[in-house]
Amino acid sequence: MFLTTVLLRKRIPGKQWIGKYRRPRVVTLSMKQAMIRRLEIEAENEYWLSRPYLTREQEYKHNTEERHAKWEAFKSLMKAKFPEHRYISDHLNHLNVSKKWTS
Repeated sequence: MFLTTVLLRKRIPGKQWIGKYRRPRVVTLSMKQAMIRRLEIEAENEYWLSRPYLTREQEYKHNTEERHAKWEAFKSLMKAKFPEHRYISDHLNHLNVSKKWTS
């Protein structure tokens, strides 16, 4: 398709860099080197991720105390923000001033 447009000196419809019939970008040497560099970094990351620092036995429940302490701190913080319990008897206690049917 693109060879035909070049040989017959036809134009590319619409914008030449976007769309279905766009002009392909030229792959330069720097683009190739950047891609190789990114692939090398990804390969190194995969290598280090494939070798864990801790074994599964060491990792199992290794920070339960710390997590429990953080949870307790969070719970106490939430409890400090929460208002105290209110009872209906406290709100309606002023109505008991003139109670005549009880002795």
